[in-house]
Amino acid sequence: MAHLLLLDAMNLIRRLYAVQERQQADNPSRLLATAQTMERAVSSILAEVNPSHVLAVFDGQGDSWRKALYPEYKAGRNAMPTALAEGLELLQARLWSLGVDALLSDTDEADDLIATLMAGMASHGQPVTLISTDKGFCQLLPQGLQIRDYFNRRWLDEAFVGQHFGVPSTSLVDYWALCGLAGSNIKGVPGIGPKGAAELLQQYGSLDAMLRVEADDKRLHKVQEAADEARLAQTLVRLRQDIPLGFNLKDIRYRPRPAPTA
Repeated sequence: MAHLLLLDAMNLIRRLYAVQERQQADNPSRLLATAQTMERAVSSILAEVNPSHVLAVFDGQGDSWRKALYPEYKAGRNAMPTALAEGLELLQARLWSLGVDALLSDTDEADDLIATLMAGMASHGQPVTLISTDKGFCQLLPQGLQIRDYFNRRWLDEAFVGQHFGVPSTSLVDYWALCGLAGSNIKGVPGIGPKGAAELLQQYGSLDAMLRVEADDKRLHKVQEAADEARLAQTLVRLRQDIPLGFNLKDIRYRPRPAPTA
């Protein structure tokens, strides 16, 4: 059976680079140290997961469909350091030396590319392991995605979701539609925070049900009054699974590169 390993590349690389920014004195040293640390990390991950197929997925540099739909999307987020952006080709080459190809897109976000890749595998009952700290991917747990937080050495699984959010993974899209997603500057429903979102979902089951039901509930009325905002947030936080990829599974079979001879 095929087992696909996906690396949320910038999620991994930016965290490694942030450490080197504090430890190294200049940009070339930071980039080199990041490359070396990344190689060790990815080698360890490959040995642990033992995948049949592997791909590092990078974000596009252009604006995505979310930005077109909602211009405030990710407003205020810190830009990638220039030195890191200029060194991505080096890092991709280092991944290639480990047998890991890179997927890049001018306009598609890595999140949607990862969701699309996962959905294709899940439709055939084949396992997918994702290396990422991004909790947004937990909405894909019901389809069988396994998410490994490499830095905290934990699985982002159903138990984690229940403990962290107070709802099952099947309710996460509606949860974020209600309380928003601060890291992406998605607002949600004014006056509804994480606790209120969880309690509303526990009581009514879904955003659709909240918008249909009639009840004397002040929080419910807030949701209904902000129906358009909630629907927009729901659309923005839901990961697309229909991005055209243009390659087959055989193209990303994991074939470790031979070590260079002395």
